[in-house]
Amino acid sequence: MPRITPVLWFDGEAEAAATFYVSLFPVSHISHVSRYPDDFPDPALAGQALVVEFDLDGQGFQGLNGGPGFVPNEAVSLSVPVDDQEELDRIWDALASDGGQEGRCGWVRDRWGFWWQVVPSAMQRTVGGADPAGASRAMEAMMGMGRLVVADLEAAYRGD
Repeated sequence: MPRITPVLWFDGEAEAAATFYVSLFPVSHISHVSRYPDDFPDPALAGQALVVEFDLDGQGFQGLNGGPGFVPNEAVSLSVPVDDQEELDRIWDALASDGGQEGRCGWVRDRWGFWWQVVPSAMQRTVGGADPAGASRAMEAMMGMGRLVVADLEAAYRGD
């Protein structure tokens, strides 16, 4: 059965991005780097990474150094489930660092322009909870947040 692999477009920094991403998630690694040949007609690209293949927690990705022709946007995001606030904060802080940007409702853009949704397991109990009124309160609370705060989602769900 074919496996679908997302390809992320970079302007020359695919290898640096892959190295950063694999440092964030356990059981992650760079599996292969294809490089421009040393005799490539553009000497500035000779030896540089063309395609970087990497896995993040078992999901395969490719980073393509395709040049400045395209930039990422919110139309496609990477969703990261996390167990607790500590894990959420660690990943959020890393993604927002060095030129990243905090977004709304749990979204954060990394320094390469890719958007990530850092989603705590508490979302299922609160925004997706069985009590419609509690879920509505949790949704309203979430809409006012940047980084999601588990304790605040839970308090909103309870009506505190």
